[in-house]
Amino acid sequence: MMGYLQFLLWPFVAAVVLVGIHVYFGLHVIKRGIIFIDLSLAQVAALGVTAAILVGLHPDGVAAYLSALGLALVGGAIFTFTRGIQGRVPQEAIIGIVYAVSSAAAVLAVSHSPEGTEHIRHLLVGSLLTVTPDAVLKTAAAYAAVGFFHWLARRRFLALSFGPAGGRAGDRWWDLLFYATFAVVVTSSVKICGVLLVFVFLVVPSVFAALITEIIGRRLAYGWLFGLVGSVVGLALSVVLDTPAGATIVVTLGLMLLLFSLGRSLAARR
Repeated sequence: MMGYLQFLLWPFVAAVVLVGIHVYFGLHVIKRGIIFIDLSLAQVAALGVTAAILVGLHPDGVAAYLSALGLALVGGAIFTFTRGIQGRVPQEAIIGIVYAVSSAAAVLAVSHSPEGTEHIRHLLVGSLLTVTPDAVLKTAAAYAAVGFFHWLARRRFLALSFGPAGGRAGDRWWDLLFYATFAVVVTSSVKICGVLLVFVFLVVPSVFAALITEIIGRRLAYGWLFGLVGSVVGLALSVVLDTPAGATIVVTLGLMLLLFSLGRSLAARR
């Protein structure tokens, strides 16, 4: 028993760190109605890692991280300066285009690589169970810096997403800073848990919280609780069933949200 607990310690710490920052950004994403933006940014970051590997760089090295972050920042800039076309073209269309193009580019990049299929699978589901303490601590430090910056400028960022104009009347440069810090978070997350879990950590706990309350502080608390419970259950199931941790947590959180929604619907009918 103690052996299992020691084995799951750092994956659990990583999940706590990931849930902490992603639920916060998820509140913004849900309110703005740009649900798939993190999936798109995560795929862009994954393309950056793929490009680094193709030129012989180590996927966990600084150069590979900078390659991923650079492309993610470009994606963030695109999303910032396309918000103005919302009246003519939904921004979700731009987000979808960026995701599709970056996904196709990653597939093309590894099409002649013997390990191409394994690389794509790793980028999708990550390797949470094998995460190292060093990676967790570095990621936690980066997230703490981002979180502190957002706390200092919380009125600006909350006004962009929760203001009466939905953020469109806000300062575009603050919007760019929002996407830039979001890109830093997503780039770090993809290396640990993969594209799919990044998306689920961002959206599912935030949707759960939004169904319960309108108060931002309470949404954070409910989202954190939901994400942590789902992570613990998913990690335990991945060990028992011998399945990938990232994919198991994704399915667990999805089922938890489905069961809650069904229960809520039945209770409302009664």
